[in-house]
Amino acid sequence: MRETALTRTAAEAESASAILPSRRRPQESAWRRELRQKPLGIVSVVILLFVIALAVFAPLVSPYDPLFQDSRSALAPPQPAHLLGTDQLGRDLLSRLIWGAQTAMWVGILAVVIGTSCGTIIGIVAGYFGGWVDFALQRTMDTLMAFPAIVLAIAVLSVLGTGSTNVALALGIVYTPTVNRVVRSSTLSIRALQHVEAARAIGCGSARILLRHILPNVVPSIIVVGTLYVGQAIVAEASLSFLGLGTQPPYPSWGGMLSGSTRNYLERAPWLAVYPGLMLAVVVLAFNFLGDTLRDLLDPRLRRA
Repeated sequence: MRETALTRTAAEAESASAILPSRRRPQESAWRRELRQKPLGIVSVVILLFVIALAVFAPLVSPYDPLFQDSRSALAPPQPAHLLGTDQLGRDLLSRLIWGAQTAMWVGILAVVIGTSCGTIIGIVAGYFGGWVDFALQRTMDTLMAFPAIVLAIAVLSVLGTGSTNVALALGIVYTPTVNRVVRSSTLSIRALQHVEAARAIGCGSARILLRHILPNVVPSIIVVGTLYVGQAIVAEASLSFLGLGTQPPYPSWGGMLSGSTRNYLERAPWLAVYPGLMLAVVVLAFNFLGDTLRDLLDPRLRRA
C-alpha cells in the first residue's frame, strides 16, 4: 500500500510538472501571435528607438551646429552639402531636425512622467479611500478638466514662463486629471476583489495594500495611457512653440521650425515645412500604434477576444 501511495504521489508530481510548462506555452504563444498580428507595433518600436537614438546622440550624428548661420547658403535646396536644405538664416535643416528630436522627446517623456505620476497617486488614493477624500480630489480634477487643454497649458506657462522644461510641467498638469480618472476607475474595481478584501481582513495596512495589491494591477493601464500621451505631448509642445510659448529661438523645435517657415517661405522653400511636419506625423503615429499594441497585449480581455 505504501509503495502504491508513493507511486501515485510521484505520478501526480510528474503530471503537475508537465502541466506547468503547458500553461506557460499558451501565454507565450499568445503574445507571439499577438505580435505577429500587430506588425505596426514592431515597426513603431524600431522608429521610436531610432528617433530616441538621434536625440541622445545628437552631438555626434548632427552634421552641423544647429545654431550656425551661413547667410550665403540661405534657403538652399536639398543638396549633398545639406541633405535636407537650409532655412532662411542658412542653418542646416537636418541638424535642426535632429536637435529638435531631442527637444520633442525630452518634453514628451517628462510631461508624461509628471502627469502619470501625479495622476496615479491621486487616482489610487481617491479610489481606495473614497468618502470625502475622493470627493475633494475629484472636484479639484474636474476643475482642471473644465479648461481646454491648450488654454490650461497657456495659463500655466504665463505663470512659469516659456521654455521646454516649463512646457513639460504645464503639459504634465494638463494630463494629470485624465490619468487620475483612468487609475481611479481601475482602483475602484480592484478594491472590491477577494484578495484585497483578504489582505484587509488579516490586518494589512493601507500602504501595503496600495503598493502590493492595487498599484501592480493598475500599471498596465498607466503604461498604455502614458504611451499614448507622449505623442499628444509632442504635438502640444509643437503647437506651443508654433505660438511662441514653447522652446524659444534660436534653439531648434519642430513646432518653432514650422512657425517660421509656413508663413513666409512655404512657396519658395517648401522643404522647411515638409520635413518638420513629416517628423511630427511619423513620431506621433508611432507612439499611437505602440500604445494600441501595448493595450492589446496587456489587456487579457482583448487577447481572449
